[in-house]
Amino acid sequence: MAQETNFDPVLLRTFLAVANGLSFTRAAEQLGLSQPTVSQHVRRLEEAAKRQLVSRDTRSVSLTDNGQAMAGFARTILAANDDAVSYFTGSAMSGRLRFGAADELALSELPTILRQFRELYPRINLELTVTQSGTLYRRLAANHLDLIFINQEADLGRGTLVRRDRLVWVGTERLQPAPEQPVPLITYHAPSLSRSAAIDSLDGAGRTWRITCNTREINGVLAATRAGIGICVLAQSRVPGDLRILSGRFDLPALPDVEMALVDNPRAARPPIEALSRAILNLPLGPHTATDRGAR
Repeated sequence: MAQETNFDPVLLRTFLAVANGLSFTRAAEQLGLSQPTVSQHVRRLEEAAKRQLVSRDTRSVSLTDNGQAMAGFARTILAANDDAVSYFTGSAMSGRLRFGAADELALSELPTILRQFRELYPRINLELTVTQSGTLYRRLAANHLDLIFINQEADLGRGTLVRRDRLVWVGTERLQPAPEQPVPLITYHAPSLSRSAAIDSLDGAGRTWRITCNTREINGVLAATRAGIGICVLAQSRVPGDLRILSGRFDLPALPDVEMALVDNPRAARPPIEALSRAILNLPLGPHTATDRGAR
């Protein structure tokens, strides 16, 4: 009789934390575990799967092909587990949850998650605010929000990491900025993470630049970019299929990494925050082409 294989949800959660941040250290900090414990959990999951899931050396951590597959299965398994827990316990939870999301994140899988959250927790009054990440963080600090889902600088150490990504230059194939000419930039109004990253990188490389479009919303950034009036900065996983990554071309300088993170208000009630946080942490935030999303 073949031996039955079971994947412990505890091991799966640890593995997902490593997979999302590609770091054992960050996973340990996020989960409140020691780094040896994180390594042990991943090793036990690899033994259960009889496959190598993570490849690491002294400089970097990456997922193997089997690791990528396991990440997908882990999200599905944990989402089903959380749904089951929510089904039998969620209806008793009540109160108010003031939730804020950066607009490009609100255009992705988040509407589905929020709809399911309302169905599972009908007694929670969910109040949604959609705006720029910097504005959301200021409102959280002022006690006007309970939980925010934002983009922020990588390795900032603030909140719970959902996914780490790299910022890239994006434009149409027709637009080819000449190295001797100012780079035409499409940006959000200041303050903006992607705006600062673009300008700081260009200044550091000695490249001149000019802003050809200022906008407050991701749809404005994408419309201007598609019109060919300049190039913008997006997270690599959110580049629409009809636009091209220009990083590594036209002498454009490298850009930093970005993190999607959940930051909560320590003064707010914990059960609603933890319930919505679990749902978002199980989002399959991989590459997408059907939905247009950017980084602010």
